[in-house]
Amino acid sequence: MEDESEFMKGTSPCFAHLLVDGHPVDPALARDVARFRRAERSRLVAARSLMSEERVQGTATLIAELEDIITLQDGLCIAVYWPIRGEPDLRPWMYKVHAAGGQVLLPVMVAEQAPLEFHTWWPNCRMKRGLWSILEPAEGEARRPDIVVAPLVGVDEALYRLGNGGGYYDRTLVRLEPRPRVVGVGFAGCVVPTIYPMPWDVQMDVVVLSDGARLQR
Repeated sequence: MEDESEFMKGTSPCFAHLLVDGHPVDPALARDVARFRRAERSRLVAARSLMSEERVQGTATLIAELEDIITLQDGLCIAVYWPIRGEPDLRPWMYKVHAAGGQVLLPVMVAEQAPLEFHTWWPNCRMKRGLWSILEPAEGEARRPDIVVAPLVGVDEALYRLGNGGGYYDRTLVRLEPRPRVVGVGFAGCVVPTIYPMPWDVQMDVVVLSDGARLQR
């Protein structure tokens, strides 16, 4: 959704706005925001890639924070993610959720530009590579999560998430009824004053960072 080509594709010069995922938006504004986010995303991903020893301690802190704010219980459905591009690796926590009787879900891309589905994962389950070559459960069934733990490239002070740029989480979360609790996780230093939220952006309910910082709305 943040690729600027999406805002101009097939557009007549006389159109004052475009519809993006059902929202009217000025194409020039959308283009400027997309360019800003792309620059911030590149900066933050580059900084994250330079982390070494602090990554291990930071991930341990994130898992401790998740254990503090999420009470694990039998049958609780928690969507996590398979880490890519230097994202915090929460797989040790996924095993803990499963051992506590919770249902661990992972995002599955069913089609480009379509909302995600969340499919059941369990230890040693068969995995396959999805549309973006991200590992996802090959056989798990689709479930609605009670909690979604979403990886952050960045986050702003109003708890709007800067992700990898595809818009999949926003497109998905806005359609889930009832809405799950959304927890953003990221490494310290990823907070920016604003990502200039657009009508389709979805706020996190709480954000935890690798230095123990916690942001809530």
